Amino acid sequence: MNRPELPSETDWTSSSYSQGNGGECVEWAPAHASATGIVAVRDSKAPTGPVLNVPTTAFATFVAGIKDGTV
Repeated sequence: MNRPELPSETDWTSSSYSQGNGGECVEWAPAHASATGIVAVRDSKAPTGPVLNVPTTAFATFVAGIKDGTV
């Protein structure tokens, strides 16, 4: 099984849902998602740690659920 290519360090941005206080911060790579159809998500406190790769359609469904309170 091939590992997906990871975004460069400059591709990551903090989620607008992150608290910004250094505690709970999720980062994602929007340019990487546009180019690959895969949303890469990581914990900003562990930038060299694991990356969760999610298809854009599944990620969009997840975000919609957060916005409407069903997730």
